[in-house]
Amino acid sequence: MRVDEMEPRQHRDEPHEGGVGARLNWLRAGVLGANDGIVSTAGIVLGVAGATTDRTAILVAGVAGLVAGALSMAAGEYVSVSTQRDSEEALLAKERRELEEEPEDELAELAGFYVQRGLDDELAMEVARQLTAQDALGAHAEVELGIDPDELTSPWHAAWASMLAFTVGALLPLLTIVLVVADLRVPVTVVAVTAALALTGWTSARLGYGPAGRAVLRNMGGGLFAMLITYGIGSALGAQL
Repeated sequence: MRVDEMEPRQHRDEPHEGGVGARLNWLRAGVLGANDGIVSTAGIVLGVAGATTDRTAILVAGVAGLVAGALSMAAGEYVSVSTQRDSEEALLAKERRELEEEPEDELAELAGFYVQRGLDDELAMEVARQLTAQDALGAHAEVELGIDPDELTSPWHAAWASMLAFTVGALLPLLTIVLVVADLRVPVTVVAVTAALALTGWTSARLGYGPAGRAVLRNMGGGLFAMLITYGIGSALGAQL
């Protein structure tokens, strides 16, 4: 059987579709954004609940924390991704210029990268020639820069995604503590938040092909610690006021 007639054998638990790495990064970013929304908003509302039982005060603080956190996440993500994209575009522009001005040197350079990866000189040069004929910029960008020219991240998409993820996560502790009766709002919120953190920890581990147990315990432990500290501070301040 010829090589071009062979079908690749793929493991079911390994992604192989094009662009899957970028999609997984988006999903992980969404999970982490939701996780930030859960923890930070839970800390705010539980801190206020430790100081007062006034539902309005808790709601106002929670909404303010949600809006401020979501906007902060969006702005931070936009700035970060814009900086990254500017750097990537500058590197791609430099690579285009070098391909136009020094094509032979760039071909030899590309072949050299494949030699470093284990191919012999003749095969490396043949691979470099074929890839250059198909997509010279894409080949150099992938090997030299680790960039896919066709999948540069949009700062606006990143900003909106981060803001939405944070908002979704923040709504859980906010709605829970506001809707539950005063005597039960703190324990019910802690249970709901802990369950949500277990879910986000498990999801992030699955997306990253890591051990779920440790990720869940770390996530739950960090969230419980944050809630304990903020509730304690709120209780102490409430007793002084």
